[in-house]
Amino acid sequence: MKIAFIVWRFPALSEAFILNQITGLIDRGHDVRIHPVNGLPKNYTGKVHPVVEEYNLMERAYFPPLIPENISWQFIKGIGLLLKNLPYGSLKTLQIFDNKYGEEVASLKSFYRTNSLLQDGEYDIIHCQFGTLAPIALAYRDAGIIKGKLITTFRGIDISKYVQENGINVYEQLFREGEFFLANCKFFGDRAVNLGCDPTRIVVHGSGLDCTKFTFKPRFFPTDGKVKIATTGRLVEKKGIEYGIRAVAKLVETYPNIEYNIIGDGDLKAELEQLIAELNVGNVVKLLGWKQQKEIVEILDNCHIFIAPSVTAADGNQDAPVNTLKEAMAMGLPVISTFHGGIPELVEDGISGYLVPERNADAIATRLKFLLEYPEVWQSMGKAGRKRVEAKYDMNKLNDELVAIYQQMLETPADSLSSKQDLQTLVHI
Repeated sequence: MKIAFIVWRFPALSEAFILNQITGLIDRGHDVRIHPVNGLPKNYTGKVHPVVEEYNLMERAYFPPLIPENISWQFIKGIGLLLKNLPYGSLKTLQIFDNKYGEEVASLKSFYRTNSLLQDGEYDIIHCQFGTLAPIALAYRDAGIIKGKLITTFRGIDISKYVQENGINVYEQLFREGEFFLANCKFFGDRAVNLGCDPTRIVVHGSGLDCTKFTFKPRFFPTDGKVKIATTGRLVEKKGIEYGIRAVAKLVETYPNIEYNIIGDGDLKAELEQLIAELNVGNVVKLLGWKQQKEIVEILDNCHIFIAPSVTAADGNQDAPVNTLKEAMAMGLPVISTFHGGIPELVEDGISGYLVPERNADAIATRLKFLLEYPEVWQSMGKAGRKRVEAKYDMNKLNDELVAIYQQMLETPADSLSSKQDLQTLVHI
C-alpha cells in the first residue's frame, strides 16, 4: 500500500507514537510518505529521534516551500509555483480559496502546502494523525489535489481543546465525508461519537510502544535510602507537574532522602522554577530539561516511583493514556497518576499504580507516602504495569492491526465501510 501520513510538523520529538506507526508500516513492506503541512518544528535544531535517522525518514518527508516574509514576494513566489506545477494540474489548487473550506484552508499558506501533494498525491490511504488536519485533507481531496481513502486519528487536543474553541459542530463535514476514524482511547472515542461520529465507523486504536526498548526491572527499596521519583513530560498546564512538586514538598520534612527528577521542557519552566524556590525544595526537585529517549531510559532505570499528575487545562486540553506512563510501567515502576482523560484505561487503580483526583497535591502525597512506607508493593505493581502495557499497547500488535484496518478500508466499498463487526476482531474496542 502507498500511504500518506498527514502531520502538522516533522520530525516532532514528542510524537514517537507516530514514528512507531511509520516504521512499523515500512517494516511490513508499505510505502509511507510524510506530509508535514507546517514543515519543520519551530526552533528545529537538527536533533531527531534515533529512528528518523535509522529509517532515513527525512527522505520520505515532503515539506512545503518556505513562505517569504514579504507579502509581495509571497504572491510572486506563489505565481511561480502555480506556473511550475501546471503539468501537474496546479490550476485546480485555486479551488481551495473558496470560503466553503474555512480560513485554515482558504489561504496562501494552504496553497503553498499543495506544492508537494501535486507531485505526489496518489495514495491508497490518507492518514490524518490529528482531527485538526482532516479539514485540510478533505479540501485537497475535494479539489483533486490528493487521492485516497481518508482515515483520521483523534489523539487528544483535537477532540478536547479544539472542540471547546470551535464548537461541537466543528467536525460535522469530516464525520460525513471521512471514510473511517480511530481514537487512541475509549474516552476520546466516546467523545467523537457524542459529537456526531457514526459509532460504526470508529474504533479504539491505542498509541503503540516498542516494549523491547524499555527493559523491565523489579524495584526494591534502595540500600542507601534515597528514593528517586520521576516525571516525564512537557512543562505545560495539562501535565499537572505543579501538583507533583507540591506533593513532594509536603513529604520532604518527613522523608528528606527523596529526590524528584522532572524530565522535559516547556512554557511553564520559569513558573515551576519559581514554585520550587518558594517551596524551598531546590535541593530535592530537579528540572532536568529535555532529554533524548536513551537518556530518559537511563534516568528511569535508576528511579523507583513515577508520577504523571495530568489535569484538564483551562483551555480544555486533555490527555489520552500518556506514553511516558506506558514507558515507566513497561520498565517496572509503580506509578501515581490521575483520574483524567484516557489514563484510567492504562493504569488500573490499586493494581499497577494509583489514581487520584486532578489538581490534588494532598492525594498525590498520600499515595506517595504509602509507597515510601510499603516498598514491598513496588514489585507487584511493576509486574502488573508491564503486563498491562504488553497486552494493550505493544507496538507490533497495534501495527498489525493498523495494516488490517487499512486493508479492510480498501476492500470494502465506501457505502458499506461501517461494518464495525468486521473490525472488532482486529482492534481493541
